[in-house]
Amino acid sequence: MAAHTLLDTFLSKLRMRDDVSDAEARALFDCASDDAEYPAGADLVREGDRPHVSMLLLDGFTTRYRDSPDGSRQITAIHVPGDFVDLHSLLIKEMDHSVGALSRCRVLHFPHPRLVALTEAHPHLARLLWLMTLIDSSIHREWLVAASRPAPEQVAHLVCELFTRLNVTGIVREHKFHLPVTQTELGEALGLSAVHVNRTLQQLRAEGLFTWQAQEIHILDWDGLRRRASFDERYLHLVKEPR
Repeated sequence: MAAHTLLDTFLSKLRMRDDVSDAEARALFDCASDDAEYPAGADLVREGDRPHVSMLLLDGFTTRYRDSPDGSRQITAIHVPGDFVDLHSLLIKEMDHSVGALSRCRVLHFPHPRLVALTEAHPHLARLLWLMTLIDSSIHREWLVAASRPAPEQVAHLVCELFTRLNVTGIVREHKFHLPVTQTELGEALGLSAVHVNRTLQQLRAEGLFTWQAQEIHILDWDGLRRRASFDERYLHLVKEPR
């Protein structure tokens, strides 16, 4: 499949935040190389690696995580189609965390030498790529703040966030979206036990806010869910303005 088709989701995310010219879009197309697939459970990149490419997620879901000395895992981010999963490796060089596939994933490779040339030739694109890494940081900060809230608020907030981010990509249909995350993985993201996650999901379901069956979330009461989560999407920076 042509790179310009594969980049549609990423371009739509950029264009929600600023204009992208045809010349800039072509430059992005030319920067991409080959694509690759990973099965669920595989690592796309591991802590300590020094990648020579950055990967744009085309299909599937990935997670950033760190392994603890006791063998437990802490998930620090969930990536959806249209996200760069390791754009920061262009500059930090050595990975200080791993990126794993939550489901079967397909990625598009962007060799680092091409990205360097792209940022030098197209400073506006460089700012937009910088913006996307800053939004990653903004999401991480919001997760840290949410971690101090009661479990029902935490779970409701994460569902609100993923619904909003996936809606940008056009994946959401009739307030439904696919989320290939187990209750154990959800607990690893929120710092909760799987048992606590199960109880919390039952509570939110009983409140009539959403259902979660067969890896599909159906939002039943969006306004109620937002209130339950104290969700404010400003940290996702979905405003279109010059960058």
